[in-house]
Amino acid sequence: MTVERAEQQAVFVAPAERDELDRMCRAHAAAAQQFRVSASGPEVWGWQGRTLGRRAGDCWLRIASAEVSKAGGRLWEGTATADTRVPRSVPRPRLRGVLDWTSPDLAYRAELTGYASVQPDTSGTPALDQDIALPDSWWAELKSALGTLATVPTDRESVRQNWVDRNFRRFLGIDSIRIRETTTGHADLHWANLTHAPLVLLDWENWGQLPVGYDLGLLHAYSLAAPATAARIRREFSHVLDTDAGRTGELTALGQLLQACSRGVHPHLAPLIARQAERLTNIPVPTP
Repeated sequence: MTVERAEQQAVFVAPAERDELDRMCRAHAAAAQQFRVSASGPEVWGWQGRTLGRRAGDCWLRIASAEVSKAGGRLWEGTATADTRVPRSVPRPRLRGVLDWTSPDLAYRAELTGYASVQPDTSGTPALDQDIALPDSWWAELKSALGTLATVPTDRESVRQNWVDRNFRRFLGIDSIRIRETTTGHADLHWANLTHAPLVLLDWENWGQLPVGYDLGLLHAYSLAAPATAARIRREFSHVLDTDAGRTGELTALGQLLQACSRGVHPHLAPLIARQAERLTNIPVPTP
């Protein structure tokens, strides 16, 4: 999760202003008409009402909007680039169509993907609040998917050294660490983006280069309120997390989550994340 993603976890609700809500609903309906699908499922809103998704038969239709000057770029294009560059052996919904248009001040992108019939293990939230029982085959599928994803060449940069340089002292109480080993990863690996067996990885807008251990450190942090599941993650991926490179990636994930917590996101996880960071560094996390 980049700093942008940390900020974007703050508010996943419909726009407070009626005009904004109506605007997004009209845009979604227009996209459905263009794709010749009928959206009938519940509305699922993204950060500050920037995105809106709904089921449409055997598809999922999601639209994003932004000021024209801010449209495009890595997050805007993530789903489409993942569809063409990430091997199909990494399980994810298939992209069926993309539609772009603009109004005088706003740009829109609509993405029609296959609908994941198996739902995530949480009700739309990234964190577990209790342990879940997943079969050994699920863990093998996750290990295989992340291993395949790691081999994908890309110049997309999901986590940057300059975030580490600016923020490790502030949120972790330690000096900056140089990211020496990177890999290609999902960059938003949490329980709202992972389905129960069979495994499907959702939400590909931020995939790209990140520190080794970042994805797994993020997933482990989101599991800290479910200790048996957290322990399973560390056991299955000890070959990554128990290395110097994996520690750097995990600390980066923890630091970015602590930044999100400082803005009111996942307050119940804040002390657990801080405690995990202190286990890795032996240094108290700065108090807000």
